[in-house]
Amino acid sequence: MAGTDNGVAVEGDSKKDSAEDLAGLEAGLDALDSVQIGRTPLRETLTRKVLPPVTAVVLVLVVWQLLVWAEVAPAYKLASPSDVWGEVREAWLQGTLLDYIWTSVSRGLLGFLMALAIGTPLGLLVARVRFVRAALGPILSGLQSLPSVAWVPPAVLWLGLNNSMMYAVILLGAVPSIANGLVAGIDQISPLFLRAGRTLGATGLREAGHIVMPGALPGYLAGLKQGWAFSWRSLMAAEIIASSPDLGVGLGQLLENGRNNSSMPQVFLAIFLILLVGVAIDLLAFSPLERRVLRGRGLLVTR
Repeated sequence: MAGTDNGVAVEGDSKKDSAEDLAGLEAGLDALDSVQIGRTPLRETLTRKVLPPVTAVVLVLVVWQLLVWAEVAPAYKLASPSDVWGEVREAWLQGTLLDYIWTSVSRGLLGFLMALAIGTPLGLLVARVRFVRAALGPILSGLQSLPSVAWVPPAVLWLGLNNSMMYAVILLGAVPSIANGLVAGIDQISPLFLRAGRTLGATGLREAGHIVMPGALPGYLAGLKQGWAFSWRSLMAAEIIASSPDLGVGLGQLLENGRNNSSMPQVFLAIFLILLVGVAIDLLAFSPLERRVLRGRGLLVTR
């Protein structure tokens, strides 16, 4: 009888502990549900996100001006900030500043969209078909490591000095990055999710649209960011090397014109505009998309 009583007591304590654990788990889940993600105050946003980059820019300008005053290099090698600002003002008054930016940005965005349309199905095919992966996987990795500037001479010989050559260079630089990013994202999906999707009838395009692509989204987004970087760098290389009146003057050609004219203010202007476009695309497109994906997966509460 004593043994039976002890067994009942132990069982009762076990049930009590389980009930307490469940109650604690429920309380924790309720606490998570009660977390309110409010809008960040404007003052905090300015302090955390606007002030640091502005401070960095100011410091760079101060150091730059100090180097000019110290005459560490001749004026024709190191232009002052005021000289570069004068170049900006002149280009604005002549109405060419926005033309420089738009010529390159329109090409870069269109080329990136074309690379997206090709790289996404290619990445799905490589990730899901073993034979294709064995055949094309190493080639995509090799193409991704190949400098984009290497494609400019053959593209000029194949297609001539026209926009088709520009887009070909962009595609050859961006498609491998987008495809490899999607492959990496698909490889990180748990096999349990894929089996569960097939059990529920998600096969073929349904599986790709409802299971594979959402599951691979973080890696796919990283591939898109890298793909845009390769698109932009490829385009700048093509504009610097290949020049023609029919192509117009983009930022890369502006940089090359500054070198040919021995105009350091124009060279610095082109560099700053190239950097400005890259930063703007990241801040306006990729950073909000990345925050949304991370927040939707519970990986980002406040940022």
